Amino acid sequence: MLIDGKKEKILAIITAPVMLIAIGMIFFYVPQMKGNAGEILDSSFKIFYFHLPIAMVSYLAFTVVFIASIMHLKGNSSKWDIVAHSAAEVGVVFAFLVLVTGSIWAKATWGWYWIWEPRLTTSLALFLIYLAYLMLRQALEEPEKRARLAAVFGIIGFMSVPLSFLSIRLWRSAHPLMFGSSSYGSSGGGLEGTSLQLTLAVNMLAFALIFTSMLIYRINNESLKEELEEMKYQRS
Repeated sequence: MLIDGKKEKILAIITAPVMLIAIGMIFFYVPQMKGNAGEILDSSFKIFYFHLPIAMVSYLAFTVVFIASIMHLKGNSSKWDIVAHSAAEVGVVFAFLVLVTGSIWAKATWGWYWIWEPRLTTSLALFLIYLAYLMLRQALEEPEKRARLAAVFGIIGFMSVPLSFLSIRLWRSAHPLMFGSSSYGSSGGGLEGTSLQLTLAVNMLAFALIFTSMLIYRINNESLKEELEEMKYQRS
C-alpha cells in the first residue's frame, strides 16, 4: 500500500512553510489577549494555539484508527491494518504532546502542572489506551491474529475519544471551555477577533498537514516492512 513518493515530497514542501507561517502568526501577528476585566493575559496563553490543534489532530488520528479497524474486520485486508497501526503511532505522539502542552499551560494558569480534573484525566486515559494498543501489537507475533485483535481494540478503545472531547461539557472542570456550552449551563467565550480566529485556523491547517505527512510516512514504512517480510517468507 505504498503512497506515491512524489506526492509525499510535495506534501512535505507545502507543510514546512505553512507551519512557519503558523508559528510566526502566534508570536508576531496575534495581539495581546485580555481577560473579561480588561487585564492583559500572560503570554503563556499563546500555547493555546499549539495545544488545541494538537488535541484535535490526536482525535483525528484515533478516528482514522477506528475507521481503518472497521474496514479491516469487514474485508480482512492488510492495508487497513497498516493504516490503523500507522495512525495509532502518530496519534500517540500527538496525545503525548497534548499532555505536555496542557501541563505547561496549567502551570502558568493554575500554578501546578497537574490536577485530577475531567479533561486532564480523560486525556491521560486516552493516551494510555492507545499506548496499550501499540503494546498489544508488539506482544503478538502471528500477523492475522494480531491484526484482528488490534482491530477490535481499536474499535472499542475509540470510546475514549468522544469521552475526552465531551468531558468538560459533561462535568464541571477547571479546564477552560472555549467553544460551545456544557450540560451544567456554562458556555465558552470563544475567540473574538479576526486575527485570533485566523491564527487558530492556520495552526489547525498546519498541524493537520503535519499529521498527514507523518501518517503517509509511517504507512509507506510499514508497507515496505511487510513486503520485506513476505519476501523472506517466500525464500524460506
